[in-house]
Amino acid sequence: MNQALIIIPTLNEVENINAIIKAVFDIDPNYHILVVDDNSTDGTINIIKNLQKTHANLHLEIRTNNRGLGKAYIHGFKWAIQRDYEYVLEMDADFSHNPKDLQRLINACEEGENDIAIGSRYINNKINVINWDFKRLMLSYFASKYVKFVTGIPVFDTTAGFICYRRKVLETIDFSKIRFTGYAFQIEMKFKAWLHKFKIKEVPIIFTDRTKGTSKLDGSIISEAIFGVIRMKFKGLTKK
Repeated sequence: MNQALIIIPTLNEVENINAIIKAVFDIDPNYHILVVDDNSTDGTINIIKNLQKTHANLHLEIRTNNRGLGKAYIHGFKWAIQRDYEYVLEMDADFSHNPKDLQRLINACEEGENDIAIGSRYINNKINVINWDFKRLMLSYFASKYVKFVTGIPVFDTTAGFICYRRKVLETIDFSKIRFTGYAFQIEMKFKAWLHKFKIKEVPIIFTDRTKGTSKLDGSIISEAIFGVIRMKFKGLTKK
């Protein structure tokens, strides 16, 4: 059984992709990376293909249909399950998640018998975010508070996207029932894992906003997260 697969979703990340892949392999060349690319047009794909010539553990999947963050991760999850990875991690391509924290998330699952480890920006109500403007910081922070309040899920950073899943979590969740495709996908995955009574551990990290490239966050993604949570909550309660 393979151990750890790091899934990195990309859309036009030419300014970051080379550096983030090299940073991960510099930490541990035994890591496996799967880049799930939503048909980038800026040269991202060519960089990855060139890196594959010297990195046997680097994999690439290019998607042209049903694009979006949630769909990209689900594609990656299915790919990982088929290849027997024990730990499957989500990580952004823009260095907002520090590659040095990857092993901390894996360790939290290995050593503590946890099923999910979340790289948390807001654990115990402490804010560990660098370079966000005040408006965006408050939006993210209170969105996590709102989700925690509405759903009852015992997680401080419910919108976090730096996560390690044990294989059994991904085998249990029915991906065909995942409704969100944007950043609210992260909320829905945590919520459904919690309903299945998987053990969740938050690991404090420092989140640093990207310095290169363009953020994919927009108003529609925020609306999905805010207004879809109540519907998700009551559907979850009905099934429960």
